[in-house]
Amino acid sequence: MSDKTRRKRVVVFGGGTGLSCLLQGLKLFPIDVTTIVAVSDNGSSTGVLKEELDIPAVGDVGKVLLAMANVDEDFVSLLRYRFKDEGSLHNHPVRNIMLAALINLKGNLTEATKYMATLLNVQGTVLPLTEEKVDLVGHGDKDYYGEEEVSLNIKNIDRISYDHEVGVGEDVLMSVLNADLIIFSSGSLYTSIIPNLLSKDVLKAIDSSKAPIMYVSNLVTQPGETDGYAVSDHLKVLNSYLGNRKINYVVANDAKIQDEIIEKYIKDENKHQVPLDADEISKMGVTLIADDVFDVDDGRVRHDYLKTAYLIFQVLMENSGYDHILYI
Repeated sequence: MSDKTRRKRVVVFGGGTGLSCLLQGLKLFPIDVTTIVAVSDNGSSTGVLKEELDIPAVGDVGKVLLAMANVDEDFVSLLRYRFKDEGSLHNHPVRNIMLAALINLKGNLTEATKYMATLLNVQGTVLPLTEEKVDLVGHGDKDYYGEEEVSLNIKNIDRISYDHEVGVGEDVLMSVLNADLIIFSSGSLYTSIIPNLLSKDVLKAIDSSKAPIMYVSNLVTQPGETDGYAVSDHLKVLNSYLGNRKINYVVANDAKIQDEIIEKYIKDENKHQVPLDADEISKMGVTLIADDVFDVDDGRVRHDYLKTAYLIFQVLMENSGYDHILYI
């Protein structure tokens, strides 16, 4: 099979809601998607299961699997259900409990994820970054342990690492080496995206890959983590954690989010629209792909997953030597 006729391979790094939204769009296009998910979360249900069962964080893996699912919506709703009554199951979503059980049955999170992907008819591959129980450490005026503490103290932190050097599976590294495009999704910059770059083996694989590197920029800032950040600031942070290779493309929103939506975000959550500073991005040598890529769903600002995925697909086709774009 020639390089032009085979399906193109995309690797997406991330975690959380931003990654799930992006994958909803990518799964609609004729590409092979491998998603690599950070497992250092220590909050909410995930944190409880992580400590009680001595397992990697399963929360973001579960969210990604549901975003990629191709099954009856009632089944997806069941796995999203979070127990509300007080008791030992309080605040645990069914998907987290299933993944925790499957780790015991299958021996590790990778195999548990593969089995759950089969149940959900996932058209793509989902891989946890590591099989190890791991926590973030922020180094600065002192050491801050755990994702929640790191997120709250970014201004006091100079560098983030893991609490120990983590092993990364061969499947993860091979997917990076064989990719046609590497994407860092939107999401919590320091606690969902950067954790994927804290492995020396991952950095080595990215440096050895010939695939272009893309970042899908956040739409709004995250209090405590990216207050006052423009798109270029996100890029500079990512580049500071990357190895010899740096970001080639950034997909960013160039439309103004409605005043009433942003005003509510500012009032309720102290979140602001991320400014698009095209001149600064150009100085960095990054190719800017700007468009109206936001959507509002039940008052929440999200990426328009179809439009965002289409822009990514365009880049993928252009880098494959096509002189036209396939319309879906």
